[in-house]
Amino acid sequence: MKILFGIVQPDSGLIEIEGQEVRLDSPLDAQALGISMVHQELNLIPALDVARNIYLGREPMHAGLIDWSRLYAGADAQIARLNLPLRAKDPVRRLSTAQKQLVEIARALSWQPKLLILDEPTSSLTQSEIAELFRILRQLREQGVSVLYISHRLEELAQIADRVTVFRDGKLVGTLPAQVTPIPDLIRMMVGRSVDQLFPKVSTSPGEEILRVDHLDRGAQVRDVSFSVRAGEIVGMAGLVGAGRTETARLIFGADRAVSGAVSMRGTPIVLHGPRDAIAAGIALLPEDRKLQGLVLPLSVERNVSLATLDSVSAAGVVNQKKRRSLAERFIRDLRIRTPGPGFRVRNLSGGNQQKVVLGKWLAAEPTLFIFDEPTRGIDVGAKVEVYGFMNSLVQRGAAVLLISSELPEVLGMSDRVLVMHEGRLVANLPRDHATPERVIAYASGERPDQESINA
Repeated sequence: MKILFGIVQPDSGLIEIEGQEVRLDSPLDAQALGISMVHQELNLIPALDVARNIYLGREPMHAGLIDWSRLYAGADAQIARLNLPLRAKDPVRRLSTAQKQLVEIARALSWQPKLLILDEPTSSLTQSEIAELFRILRQLREQGVSVLYISHRLEELAQIADRVTVFRDGKLVGTLPAQVTPIPDLIRMMVGRSVDQLFPKVSTSPGEEILRVDHLDRGAQVRDVSFSVRAGEIVGMAGLVGAGRTETARLIFGADRAVSGAVSMRGTPIVLHGPRDAIAAGIALLPEDRKLQGLVLPLSVERNVSLATLDSVSAAGVVNQKKRRSLAERFIRDLRIRTPGPGFRVRNLSGGNQQKVVLGKWLAAEPTLFIFDEPTRGIDVGAKVEVYGFMNSLVQRGAAVLLISSELPEVLGMSDRVLVMHEGRLVANLPRDHATPERVIAYASGERPDQESINA
């Protein structure tokens, strides 16, 4: 897709637009030919408002000056056309991740493209926002716009696609009709082998209590939340976007300060002035945004892997390069990280391999509680299965796992218990055999289908 949008130049081959061979030296060339792209990673300027981001670099001009009335009128028209819950003058820095994704889509469509490329557009959207996006895409298709839709959410493909093309390791595997191709067949094509069970949950016997959260509170974001996680247990946390799941994780990790409440590890209350205290207590957080909060992208694999354990590879404040490289090589081998070597920059790895680097960083610290926040967002099916396998190995070794995910099948497939949050509150604590999709969605939407206890 980067080649089709002029970001990367091909070594060979040709591209034809409407039967004519073209050369795409830059995204401007692609846009001039009617190609528009929404990237997986957000590319907005937080300091600007919605309208200025939509028309960035092509603002309407009058007498050598930006015509602000036309700019905001055009943005208002785009927002109304897409029925977005936004205003043209909303500062982007105050928007949620889902709202920022919608701004990206509005910007791409403002070019009135002939070909629209969408890379993982629904990864941060709610079900209602996804339904609205699909409505827009169907409307564009009826208007003659071609859409290339990249997604690892395979269940979406039958809803929106006419054909599905599968790539593996940079090669075309095949193209099939979307609505009649079973998901297991697609998975087999994607990973090169049969995946009989996408969520390979192993049975474990939960042991001692590792984490206890009592009456944790942070205003409207997190309200009086209490639960526990035991050794050898995967506890899933479900909820709609904005329900307070990530905010709860950040409080447990000390990244944010709670207004009230307590966090205990192995029965001992801990004082959280910051992440350093959480790490010392045996807590690891694999954050929702691994690029921004989990990695230092310009640094190498070996430097990232050692970030949480610099003391173990240092003496008198000086890093022992040999020890650090040995540590990195161990996790490159154990986690099967695909990299040319320990010195390779993390920014150039795939999403799945970046996630493995984050996991390696925390495994080196030997924590007892792992918090996985959206661990498989933006990674392929094969890498997802590997991440689930790592979770299984952690609980088999006696660690505790808190799994936060917007992918309901993932939560249901991998969890021993499922916690459901709604508007900052914990509204259900469901055993695995009671956690049906219908029941979890009902609780997440604010309904009370039954009277399961929410006490941990």
